[in-house]
Parts: sequence; structure tokens; C-alpha cells
Amino acid sequence: MPVTRIPLGLPRFDADAMAQAAARLTPRDYEVLEHLLHHRVLTTHQLQRLFFTKPQPTRRRLAILRQLHTITRYRPWTPYGGSAPCHWVLGRAGAELLALRSHTTVKDLGYHPDLAMSISVSNKSGHQLGVNDFFVHLHHRARHTPNAQLRAWLSEKQCAKIWGDLARPDAYGCWHENGRQIDFFLEHDTGSMTLTKVTDKLATYTDLADTTQITTPLLFWLPSRTRETNLRTLIITSELPIATAVHTDLDDGPAGPCWLPLPSQADQARMRLAELLTAWPHLTLGRNLEQPASTAADSYDDYLDSLFPEKEESR
Repeated sequence: MPVTRIPLGLPRFDADAMAQAAARLTPRDYEVLEHLLHHRVLTTHQLQRLFFTKPQPTRRRLAILRQLHTITRYRPWTPYGGSAPCHWVLGRAGAELLALRSHTTVKDLGYHPDLAMSISVSNKSGHQLGVNDFFVHLHHRARHTPNAQLRAWLSEKQCAKIWGDLARPDAYGCWHENGRQIDFFLEHDTGSMTLTKVTDKLATYTDLADTTQITTPLLFWLPSRTRETNLRTLIITSELPIATAVHTDLDDGPAGPCWLPLPSQADQARMRLAELLTAWPHLTLGRNLEQPASTAADSYDDYLDSLFPEKEESR
């Protein structure tokens, strides 16, 4: 029986069109849609590293999803010639299908087509892609490394939903490798903000730790070794476990030995991400069981449990 193709013009959001689109989506397709909902924009290469293996099948499948109006794309203008990769965002039909699958509404998903496409003209798109690239590297490593797993990746929007105005991290992650695990907040630094403003954020993370009774390491992902050195000079003391690394130290990605904890000795060697907790043996990380859990901590645990059910230790 031939498949009726949805035309490439404006999508028809009726029951028949949704049923046709849903019938052609795979579980992996829904993962693509979920990631675009939460993380706003991903390039073709990032999606390949997350969900596919080779470029041609990646482009072919994304073209089908675009034809079904579940995703859409834009290609940024490049001032010095050449071409930028395709950047993908969630389409209206994709949001409708995610809403139907979750028994909710597009509005409750937090999706709006204008907001989805606003990233294409936003000066923050580079920052968003940088945050996403950090986690894409971790996810890709986990796909190809035994005993490694990216157990959580929450976007800035998801973090705001959990912690409100207490702190606004760029993302939250949970990385597991070779029997060691670390939960962390990420601050992806592009160099556009003064270092004084960067260090001003530390007070909000201290307030968050005090309110939730959860001490979570804070990772600064910086654009240059010079900026890293200058930031570390400004952070003379902190109650928080903090580590820094540089974007360009990517031989082994952010999972590798690129992290320098604070405080550190002059001869401190850089550490792997999963090893960082050993740098702060005097701190009790995670919930302080000697004190009653706060409402914020309860909602935090419940939310993570709903998104990331317990998985096997190894892949």
C-alpha cells in the first residue's frame, strides 16, 4: 500500500496528518525531537554523534523528519565565505507529536514556533551550541566506551524549572565512568562576560547548596588557558567544589584529564571528569542525610527520577 506523502508546504495539523507522521517515526526519531525540545538547537554533526554513525544516513533521516515537519533547519550566514552546517530546531508537527505522546499540550511543553526559530537570529546561539557540544562529546564517548554513561543532561530551561531563581546553570549533568560518578553544574564561558560577573554567580550556587542541602560541583568550561588562569586568580576561596578546563583541551573530550580543581597545589595534575570527586574528600557531596530534606531537594530528586530511571552500571 503506497504511503501518502505530506507536502513540503505548510503542514496540516489534522488527525490524519499526525497519524501519518507518527506511523513513520522510530524511537530514535522521538529521541531527536526530545533533544531539540530541551536543548533548542543541534547541528547535523552533533545529531550524528548523538544518534547515528555515518553522515549519509544522518542527513537522509533528518531530511525525512523535515519533510514530515517534525523538525526544521537554518544555516547561519558566514561572513568569510564557506558554509556553516545545518542547524536543526524542533518543528511544529514534532512538538504536536511529543505533546500527544506525553498526554499534554504543546503549550505545556513550553514550545512556540517563533521561540524555536528565534535561536537562528539570537546572539546566544553560539553559547547554546557550545553547551550542547560539551554534552555531545560525553554522550559520544559513552556510546563507544565500555563502563561509561551520561546519566543525566538537563538544559538551562530544565534547571530553571527545578531550581527557579536560586541559580541558573547552563546545564546539569551526571557522568559515570569505570565505577565513579559525578553530578555537576556547567558554566560554559565564551569570554563575552567580564570575569567579575562570572565570579558573582558563585553566590547563587552557594545559596542553592544551602537551600537544598545538596553540594554539587561547579565546572567552568573556558575558551583559553589565559582566561582560565585569570578566573582561578579571582576565586581565592569558595565553599563550593569548583573545577576549570579549557574548550580546546579536547583530545579526550570533557571526560578526559583536562580538569583542574580548586583549590589546587602548584604541581596539581589535571584530572579526568569522573575522578574529580577525589579532589574534595573533605566535602560531603549530595544530600546531607543528617538534616531534613527541603521541598526543593525533594522536587529535585523526584524530577530526576522521572527523567532518568536507574540504569545498568555499564553499557
